[in-house]
Amino acid sequence: MDAARTAIHDVLTKHEASVLSEWVALQLAAPTTRADLMSESDLREESRRFLALLRQSAAAGVPDLQSAAWAPVREFLTALSTSRARLGFSPSETAAFVFSLKQPLFTVLRHGQGTDGKALADVFWTVSTLLDGLGLYTTEVHQKGREDVILRQQQDMLELSTPVVTLWEGVLALPLIGTLDSARTQVVMESLLEKIVETGASIAIIDITGVPTVDTLVAQHLLKTVAAARLMGADCIISGIRPQIAQTIVHLGVELTDVVTKATLADALTIALARTGFTIQRGTPRA
Repeated sequence: MDAARTAIHDVLTKHEASVLSEWVALQLAAPTTRADLMSESDLREESRRFLALLRQSAAAGVPDLQSAAWAPVREFLTALSTSRARLGFSPSETAAFVFSLKQPLFTVLRHGQGTDGKALADVFWTVSTLLDGLGLYTTEVHQKGREDVILRQQQDMLELSTPVVTLWEGVLALPLIGTLDSARTQVVMESLLEKIVETGASIAIIDITGVPTVDTLVAQHLLKTVAAARLMGADCIISGIRPQIAQTIVHLGVELTDVVTKATLADALTIALARTGFTIQRGTPRA
């Protein structure tokens, strides 16, 4: 096995140019090549850099790809996978970059190992195991990058789905749409409290017209938000209490006696204006 590891380094040292040429040609001819996302010159440069790093790390041995000797290769593949994920490459297209190196390496190794079948098998097994590990690593990094993007998008969606708007002087409104879970409750609470501090509002209307169902957990989240707003000096009014939601709250035994509730946002705004000393009068329509 030591001879097999040495052979990898020797082949890359003596035949790096020919391996690179054949490898790039194979990648350009492969169905996984995305000429619309990457130019031939960029592909050639990435391939050249990878072979150089692979040669340097192979001198230290192949067994542990997590060792410090293989850190430059891992760093390169991390950057490559992240970059290709952003460009629109799929995980399989990204991993094909590494897997496609097997054929040119096997071709050179087969001609350089003589007729010793066992030695040739050891070399092939070592190279195959090495490239399989590196290919799987690119897939893991690519997947993690996509998950990070999705997580950021979900966080952005949470913030966008909980807008706090100023309805009137001293009156805020927080229209909720969709399910209210623990993570979203935290975002709702933070957004509302920040807006209360920013505007000095004394009343906040939490409208749940767009919340499909209210169970015990959702009710508890609403009460936590109301309590947090009160600690900041603002009273809360919950609007959008539909008949079905009212019956559900009663059946669940949830106590909302300390919270003013209204069927519509308009009703809640009327109470809020009255509490802040404003009145609305119908004027004469303009011609």
